[in-house]
Amino acid sequence: MSEGVKVMLFALDIGNTHIVGGLFEGKTLVHHFRVGTDRRKTEDEYGVLFLSMLQHAKVNSSSLRGGIIASVVPPLTPTLEKALRMYLGISPVILGPGTRTGINIKYENPKEVGPDRIANAVAAYAKYGGPVIVVDFGTATTFDAISKEGDYLGGAIAPGILTATDALFERTARLPRIELVKPSSAIGKTTVQSMQSGIIFGFAGQADAMVERIAREMGGDPYVVATGGLAQLVASESRTIKSVDPFLTLEGLYLIYHKNAG
Repeated sequence: MSEGVKVMLFALDIGNTHIVGGLFEGKTLVHHFRVGTDRRKTEDEYGVLFLSMLQHAKVNSSSLRGGIIASVVPPLTPTLEKALRMYLGISPVILGPGTRTGINIKYENPKEVGPDRIANAVAAYAKYGGPVIVVDFGTATTFDAISKEGDYLGGAIAPGILTATDALFERTARLPRIELVKPSSAIGKTTVQSMQSGIIFGFAGQADAMVERIAREMGGDPYVVATGGLAQLVASESRTIKSVDPFLTLEGLYLIYHKNAG
């Protein structure tokens, strides 16, 4: 990015493992970053971190005109909100109950749906239409179904790839931590290859089985989009995922912000 770029919106997706941020100039995501989620950090520490991110992007905080936060870590939400107010001078929209999203949430208790899942649904329907299924490979692997009319129907939650991998390492004495790369075959010839096969091919198979089951219940032929940090790795082995959209959540936050700001 060059000096003088005027960024309108600062979006934050606070997850259990990572905080993903994005800077939008108009409708365009012009910069993004990912940092580890740390509940011990104060608003001052996060504020300084965000200022350094803006400096790296050659963006002056005075050019920001708004912000939005989606958080699945409730104790961190006020900390991040204070950081944006104190250091960036913006009062963010907090995605939660009462926030206008433009979609009808069919969950029995809409308050139970994670804000990241709502943001994904909003962006997926806006970009791909309905019916659509979103598979998010994060700390948890989530499956979300959006109807042809744009209703959020619900979905499924399973352990995430890194969550399952860490549990496997911590609870077994002889299995090592491994690099998550695709093995050459499903039949591993070493312990590392065997673990890589089980994780990469296993999660791809899980994704396909869940998508096919959800699609049958939805009817029609839903478009399937994947997002999340490890989406590309798994999607390349999936027969049902049609595209990978790594910034789907941030784009959903952009759309929701403009339904609520001003």
